[in-house]
Amino acid sequence: MSEAPRRLKICVVAGEESGDQLGFKLIQALRARAPGIDFFGVGGAAMQAQGLRSQFDIHDISVMGILPVIKRLPLLLRRIAETAAAVVAQKPDVLVIIDSPDFTHRVARKVRAAAPSIPIVDYVSPTVWAWRPGRARKMRAYVDHLLALLPFEPKAHADLGGPPTTYVGHPLMERLAEYRPDAASARDAQPPMLLILPGSRRSEITRLMPVFGAALQIVAARVGEVRAVLPAVDRLAQEIETAVRDWPVKPEILRGEAAKLAAFRSAYAALAASGTVTLELALAGVPMVAAYKMNALEFGIAVRVVRLASVLLPNIILDRLVVPEFLQDACTAEALADALTPLLTASAPRATQVAALAEIDALMRLPEGETASDRAAEIVLRYAQGA
Repeated sequence: MSEAPRRLKICVVAGEESGDQLGFKLIQALRARAPGIDFFGVGGAAMQAQGLRSQFDIHDISVMGILPVIKRLPLLLRRIAETAAAVVAQKPDVLVIIDSPDFTHRVARKVRAAAPSIPIVDYVSPTVWAWRPGRARKMRAYVDHLLALLPFEPKAHADLGGPPTTYVGHPLMERLAEYRPDAASARDAQPPMLLILPGSRRSEITRLMPVFGAALQIVAARVGEVRAVLPAVDRLAQEIETAVRDWPVKPEILRGEAAKLAAFRSAYAALAASGTVTLELALAGVPMVAAYKMNALEFGIAVRVVRLASVLLPNIILDRLVVPEFLQDACTAEALADALTPLLTASAPRATQVAALAEIDALMRLPEGETASDRAAEIVLRYAQGA
């Protein structure tokens, strides 16, 4: 009688909510290909709902920015050591690290040093193409394969001497229909809908809300009636509602993912914080103006190390400045209003940006029937099975 096939053991380590979302879809895709996999590691509610045994609460390590990291450094260092020790002790067939490189890459280096036979796959490339390019070459020592979300990243890593890299696709490409107009939505409705997207972190809200409110007032005075809509993350909704009380032109506050997506399908233009939301808007076909402010220390460091002409993903993917961006001192109400006003009419700047955003779809689209999660799962399973 033949022995039953050995049950695969896969460790998945994510460091924040966005990684948790990628991780749970990866686990689903892996289970579809190889039922019975044992999953452990570090993940949030979504990954745990798929059966991952998490070492600790993911919120212990979900911190952004230099100062917050310094404040929580002792806990972060302890969690790095604990996670690496657990991986080495349980000897998975493959370790998958997802984003959050300040945490996950430290875990990976410790695992590689203690147990070099464990294959390591990195899901989401660090921004080596933007700053600290030397990280790419260093990653070869502890990353066997890199799964990239952006189409230019394989070439960037090849040029920089990084690990073998495959573009698996961005998860947003699986949700295009949710972002684009349907029978119940129309982008040419009057008054035009202007999305206000000041960010999902408290620091972003604090710095951007006043200037966004002032810019909205200027725009409304120039173009007439505008339907301003602000999708708010639940945990910051009360603060946002308090912040807009003094705005001369008050936006409609939306709550929940469904309401946000409905607004994306109907929006005519957007004013957004720099970040992943600009890629969401680009794939939705919504022309935008983007802005960002950070504390003086972080901005001073960024100016010295960032290698790109633009920090916006749409501009980086297209390799040209398509979306106007205003950072730090350049982020003024007048500057935002000047760039936003023509996007709210049938102008040449609007037509130019809409046409450019359509190019992003072609650059990022996968072959019919393939998804990012499926592509990622195939590569992870190949390493787990020793192929």
